[in-house]
Amino acid sequence: MPEGEAVSRMFAGIAGRYDLANHLLSGGIDFYWRRVLTRMVRAFGPQEVVDLATGSGDVAFKLRDRLGPEVPVTGLDFCEPMLEEARAKRARKAKYQNLHFEFGDCMNLPLPDASVDAVTISFGVRNFEDRQRGLKEILRILRPGGRLYVLEFSQPDRWFRPLYYFYLKFILPWVAAIATGDKSAYDYLAGTIENFPTKEALADQLKLAGFDTVAAKGLTCSIVAIHEATKLE
Repeated sequence: MPEGEAVSRMFAGIAGRYDLANHLLSGGIDFYWRRVLTRMVRAFGPQEVVDLATGSGDVAFKLRDRLGPEVPVTGLDFCEPMLEEARAKRARKAKYQNLHFEFGDCMNLPLPDASVDAVTISFGVRNFEDRQRGLKEILRILRPGGRLYVLEFSQPDRWFRPLYYFYLKFILPWVAAIATGDKSAYDYLAGTIENFPTKEALADQLKLAGFDTVAAKGLTCSIVAIHEATKLE
């Protein structure tokens, strides 16, 4: 597992151009992934949502759009430069003023037990220093019957893997270097993507952490998957 402080420093170094790199490297498909994720959260109907590893806040902003101002949304991240990007975006639009961005480490969340209905985390679980500890910490803050939504890279459909891995190893880092000026960060990210568990293996890890039911939905040839995990009533 990666060291938390090293991951935080890496994201701090690319914070200013992180959004541009995401949109460019995904070909804009990341907008679609967030739409699917936030539709699932809205269908659940939570009264309060926390977005972990919120980064520059794209998922938190989309949650606010989907859920409306009456549902509190808080974005937490352990990288202050990324949070500064999120706050700067919030400041540019008055409708987002009641959306909060605060420091929070997934290994030790600054929230009481059983305090939120829903938790989202997008492309953050693979960077956990201790995956089981992080998943159990999320379980702790969820109310009984609450749900966790994990949008994360997965192992793509078998027919697509050769093309996808070629892109990860030989194209993504160089395009990212042009976009952000930091090829090494995306060499690291490409490695974490390639080594991340399958949908089925991550579902097993969520159950091992204590979640009751887990459903996995693959998107875009299973390049990514959304896991919806429920805490026992």
